Amino acid sequence: MLHRPAEVAKILDCSEWWVKEQARKRRIPFAWIGGSYRFTDEHLAEIIRIFEVRPQEERPATPRAAPSVMTGPLRARRPRRAA
Repeated sequence: MLHRPAEVAKILDCSEWWVKEQARKRRIPFAWIGGSYRFTDEHLAEIIRIFEVRPQEERPATPRAAPSVMTGPLRARRPRRAA
C-alpha cells in the first residue's frame, strides 16, 4: 500500500512539511510516483528505524585531566547595535 505524505505525517505525529523536507533531502526512503512522494509500509518501518534512539551503554567514569591552560575571568561581549 502506498501512503501520501499527509498520511505518513499523521502516523509519525509530525508535520507534512517535515516528511516532504526529509524526502527532498534524501534522509528518508520514498518512491517518486506521478510527480509526488509516496511511501510504502516498508518505508515507514525504515523511517522509524532511522530515527530510533536507543539507550547508551553505561561506561565506567574516567577521570578527566585538568585543563593545561588556565583562562582568565569570563567577560560579557558588548551587544550588537540594533538595526
